Amino acid sequence: MQAAHDHAAHAHGHDAHAHHPSGIMRWVQTTNHKDIGTLYLIFSLTMFFIGGILAFGIRAELFQPGLQFWRPDFFNELTTMHGLIMVFGAIMPAFVGFANWQIPMMIGAPDMAFARMNNWSFWLLPPAALLLITSFFVPGGAPAAGWTIYAPLSTQMGPGMDLGIFALHIMGASSIMGSINIVTTILNMRAPGMTLMKMPLFVWTWLITAYLLIAVMPVLAGAITMVLTDRHFGTNFFNAAGGGDPVMFQHIFWFFGHPEVYIMILPAFGIVSQVIPAFARKPLFGYASMVYATSSIAILSFIVWAHHMFTTGMPAAGQLFFMFSTMLIAVPTGVKVFNWIATMWKGSMTFETPMLFAVGFILVFSMGGFTGLILAITPVDIQLQDTYYVVAHFHYVLVAGSLFAIFAGTYFWLPKWTGHMYDETLGKWHFWLSLVFFNVTFFPMHFLGLAGMPRRIPDYAMQFADFNMIASIGAFGFGLSQLLFVLGVVKCARGGGVKAPDKPWEGADTLEWTLSSPPPYHSFETPPVVK
Repeated sequence: MQAAHDHAAHAHGHDAHAHHPSGIMRWVQTTNHKDIGTLYLIFSLTMFFIGGILAFGIRAELFQPGLQFWRPDFFNELTTMHGLIMVFGAIMPAFVGFANWQIPMMIGAPDMAFARMNNWSFWLLPPAALLLITSFFVPGGAPAAGWTIYAPLSTQMGPGMDLGIFALHIMGASSIMGSINIVTTILNMRAPGMTLMKMPLFVWTWLITAYLLIAVMPVLAGAITMVLTDRHFGTNFFNAAGGGDPVMFQHIFWFFGHPEVYIMILPAFGIVSQVIPAFARKPLFGYASMVYATSSIAILSFIVWAHHMFTTGMPAAGQLFFMFSTMLIAVPTGVKVFNWIATMWKGSMTFETPMLFAVGFILVFSMGGFTGLILAITPVDIQLQDTYYVVAHFHYVLVAGSLFAIFAGTYFWLPKWTGHMYDETLGKWHFWLSLVFFNVTFFPMHFLGLAGMPRRIPDYAMQFADFNMIASIGAFGFGLSQLLFVLGVVKCARGGGVKAPDKPWEGADTLEWTLSSPPPYHSFETPPVVK
């Protein structure tokens, strides 16, 4: 009787908590990890489409040789802004959205450690995005120095560059606060019995990613602050005429930039490591080796930055060091791919949409990894530096890597988030169209690069025309296919489709599947005990 009474009091307490503001203020003031995760994901999707529209502008210009639509300087603004918006506005916030939604539920915590700071780290992003997009409309236009904002280009541009720098500062502050929150939550708020080596791999990958972010975001802040003082306060960090060194900018930028590319792929590894065991219906092969591989990728990412700079006149010893250390990263990455394949081996697999995206991820990400290995070889890289081969390589890693994993994770957890199953037919159409059009877009770019077509140019020689036309057709197809994704998500969020059971995937075994679908506003009032 006493237990029943306690339970009733407990339930009443739960209801008292559930009175949260409704309407627009619920979203402005929310400190709930699920609401904030949703905000991040919506923001990311919006920026993904803005970045995609810019990509349409790029590919429309490159559909045929000759100048079709844009002035060359505006074309450079398109390429720069497409990169900045996709990296800082679409991919990174999407993964932070997943972290917000999933980490507390996966470790049995009631919420994130610093709930108000969590709200603040999200609400820094929309003003930053606004600053970035507004830069198109100021005299001189948006930043046009490439997403890497290399000096001396970035030290000579109009006020749009300053807006870009401020936007990056604000987004960096948001990332650092989000990361501190994630680290604290994971280290201090795990359910009783959940040791570090019992955490789901998604949580592990985010713990390591958060440490990377805390380490490198201040480095980016330093680089762009130096650009700012060179522009306005008479310093000469990157001005050769004043005794500065433009190559120093590249060193500082890539010391941030290389760990950054792992920041964008490690959470993807985590998502794929949750999806594949669920649909292979067996535990992940080599859990411990996955954790160690992720850690070694993170550590190695700090000592390979100058492989982006083989053509800057580096001494041979430096070239050799960066070449070998870069090739070393293939080892832990190979361990991961092997483990995913071993997990699927003899599993009773079914291919629902999340699994399709996860398998598609492994296939196409591995290709992107191999082209990265090719670019690690110094003499080869000197030939291919700044050509479309590089563009092909990093889109294979970022689109077929990060983005496909984001799609896999969305379809995987949507039933849990919304309480409804997504439309499987729509999901499969989205996967197959995305996969085909992605390869039609980016595969020909390898040949363009091998034939010597430089990147970031609005016009090109006749011999590149055919492959460019194919790539542009693929790009428009790929962009339009993403409307199916939006349609599927909106349909699901609005309550279309079947009611989702608490555990829609029989192979899924992490804590979030023990909650109802959709989960209560406060996930775990009393922490679950992990056996």
